[in-house]
Amino acid sequence: MPARHLTGHEPFHRAGHQLEHRVLNFWRWSSSELLGNTLRGVLAEYLVALDLGVADGFRTEWDAFDLQTSTGITVEVKSGAYVQTWHQDRPSKISFGIAPTRAWDPTTGTYGTEYRRQAQVYVFCVLGEKDQAEADPLDLHQWQFHVLAAQVLNGRLGEQKTLTLGSLLKLGPDTVAHGQINVAVQRASMTGS
Repeated sequence: MPARHLTGHEPFHRAGHQLEHRVLNFWRWSSSELLGNTLRGVLAEYLVALDLGVADGFRTEWDAFDLQTSTGITVEVKSGAYVQTWHQDRPSKISFGIAPTRAWDPTTGTYGTEYRRQAQVYVFCVLGEKDQAEADPLDLHQWQFHVLAAQVLNGRLGEQKTLTLGSLLKLGPDTVAHGQINVAVQRASMTGS
């Protein structure tokens, strides 16, 4: 099935007969828990895509980077939160995977040979609420976005695979609210910091 925007009203079908279940039923079943690690990461990508003005396209799961601005800047989005969907005695320590990777080329079905950070700019998204009962991934006021050029990661951290939030903050990212990410990404791509 070619990629197209679904409305949620599309029915499941079998042998030409429509079933009562729709894509919206699947979305509700699979995508309602926005605080979970996997879906929160996808939500963070969407929030950044909204701010960059590129949320009208499609999310490509296996691209070498997560997003590309209209001016061609490649962006990697990482997500972390203090609270999870399970019981916690204390807030989680936030860390991000930043390992250099080999780029996947979907046109050839192969990986590149060089390990490197694929995007020009990283956006580290933190859902900052520490009270599980109050955490709401849909409340953009609860998010912070830390924007940093990959050049800084490469120059200061080399081949390092993970980065804690505390270590990230020592690198001096541009910390912004939603609505300011695009400007911060543009600035990071030009200055290399």
